[in-house]
Amino acid sequence: MAPWSSNFPLPPIERKAAIEHNEFLKNQLSNGAYTGWRKGHFEKEVRDFDPRRYPKQIPRETREKSCTVFGHICPVFFANEPFTETIEQRRITRHIPREVMLRVARRDNYKCQSCGKTLGDDEIEFHHKIPFAKGGSTDENNLELACLDCNRTAGSHVSGLEEE
Repeated sequence: MAPWSSNFPLPPIERKAAIEHNEFLKNQLSNGAYTGWRKGHFEKEVRDFDPRRYPKQIPRETREKSCTVFGHICPVFFANEPFTETIEQRRITRHIPREVMLRVARRDNYKCQSCGKTLGDDEIEFHHKIPFAKGGSTDENNLELACLDCNRTAGSHVSGLEEE
């Protein structure tokens, strides 16, 4: 495995595929296909298998971010670049289409996601989880509702990341 490959997360496999793989391993073990450390490794994997650890279905948002070449979650979706593996080019402006605004407002129940304040139509602001200034996109999955105070306080800080 290439050293860079661990830097890109892989999407999870669906429960059905995980169960099929576990059954395959059981059959291989019963047929004596593995010896040495591999046998012990796969016996432990079969013994510790819990299908509940795997999603029944991969969310559409995750599937759309999967690289069609290498299978990892493509880093281009976390950067504001005009090129992607999709037919549609990414928007590289701060403009948020009205339909995206409405979906985010409904999804967030018209509440500031930081302080919980219910927002009127004239109070709604759209906060970029990954700031636009740091390459964040104006896609629905990077936006959340915020009140004026919380949005200004956040600035271009990315929650959970140390500032350099």
